[in-house]
Amino acid sequence: MRDLALALAVTLTLIGALFARPALAFEIEEVATFGAGAQVVSVLSTTDAAVFAPVIAGYLETRPDLTVRYTVANSQQVYAAIAGDGAAFDLVISSAMDLQMKLANDGAARAFDGGGVLPDWARWRDRLFAVAQEPVVMIARRADFAGLPLPQSRADLVALLRDNAERFAGRIGTYDPAESGAGYLFATQDARQSDSAWRLSEVAGSLHPQLYTTSAAMIDDVQSGRLALAYNVLGSYAAARPDPGMVVIQPADFTHVLLRTALVPVTSTDPAAGAGFLSFLLSSQGQALLADAGLPPVSDTTITAAPQLRPIRLDPGLLVYVDPMMRQKFLTEWTAAVVQP
Repeated sequence: MRDLALALAVTLTLIGALFARPALAFEIEEVATFGAGAQVVSVLSTTDAAVFAPVIAGYLETRPDLTVRYTVANSQQVYAAIAGDGAAFDLVISSAMDLQMKLANDGAARAFDGGGVLPDWARWRDRLFAVAQEPVVMIARRADFAGLPLPQSRADLVALLRDNAERFAGRIGTYDPAESGAGYLFATQDARQSDSAWRLSEVAGSLHPQLYTTSAAMIDDVQSGRLALAYNVLGSYAAARPDPGMVVIQPADFTHVLLRTALVPVTSTDPAAGAGFLSFLLSSQGQALLADAGLPPVSDTTITAAPQLRPIRLDPGLLVYVDPMMRQKFLTEWTAAVVQP
């Protein structure tokens, strides 16, 4: 299926002109076109085209009359495209739940009535819908923990870092919340869940952690040996890169579950096309294809079976740290804790 999907990509370009539209202010990472149908569905997403290609291929098997134009940007740029530029995409998919919630709450999302299959925690009204759920994990390089227990919680990690500072100095990685939308979401959710997150930030900060904008880069550096441990990594990325020298840890105190969400923007010129693709993503076939692509399907059963899993709820509480003043206050405090002289 993946080979078929990639074969369907008629064009794949890096940052550049967007399908002969007028120049837009937001920054594009890649653009891919799938299929050759007369009707075009325009999708804006934070997920790499290569990851989503098999899902699109499955959809086009049911709708050969369509072409899917798939544009990739980072989460902050996706938000800017809709909120600032009013870009005319038919479906918006993002890992930044807080920014998606702001779009929906601010009236930038159209009503969609096909989300009844989702549990309450995976949807917000009839505007915002989870299409995949992903645990946010720690990954550790086994060789660097020789003679030490692997941390199973944030308290364990604090103790290990404090007691083995020389071993881990400069070799802990995490997201830079000032540069990454997902990283900012995870950091603020840590702070909402427990004061232990600030203690971990302070201890890790004393060891001069490496800061990243993607999970993939953190995994690269754990596998290469540059990092001993990476904190707040998307579990789907780690699962896609199995390595016997690397262990994935879901913290027992709490493991955030990111919801990758979708909405049909009011700026869409063909909202029925966006709604059609969203319906497919929420269908059993779409969920199975997402799972095959490494994006775990939305499942109430999975959550209830593992008490450490805590879905980041789709509710207006996500908007607290989106407020510019709150964002600046949080980043100031985080920087003081983590970026130490």
